[in-house]
Amino acid sequence: MPMAHAEPIADDLLEWTQDGPRLVGSRDRATGRIVFPAVADEDRFDRVLLPARGRLWSWTVQRFRPKSPPYAGAEAFEPYAVGYVQLDGALIVEARLTGVAFDALHIDMPMRLVPLPFALASGEERISFAFAPDDGAGA
Repeated sequence: MPMAHAEPIADDLLEWTQDGPRLVGSRDRATGRIVFPAVADEDRFDRVLLPARGRLWSWTVQRFRPKSPPYAGAEAFEPYAVGYVQLDGALIVEARLTGVAFDALHIDMPMRLVPLPFALASGEERISFAFAPDDGAGA
């Protein structure tokens, strides 16, 4: 179920299913290669929903506010984890990591896709995505 009335930070980024949010990617018809984010080329690519679960491939901690632009977040900054998550049978996606202490992160940690509120510098709220530890209990 989408978060209350907030729009995604980009068109065709997320889709809500009965099992929860899914990222939208594209599959190249000629090669079968899957890419994210989705590609707006209906002649070459098919739209696909990516797996909502995967394993942590690598990570780091962002300890300082990124340059603006392109950073569009609020002025107040708190360090956050960012990582690469290998989605089951698809590809590796870069994303924020949430719901876990930095020192608890580890390679091959089971992860699941979660919606993430994102406040623009204007104060407007949008929805992005992150990955959180997957305890195996549904979406």
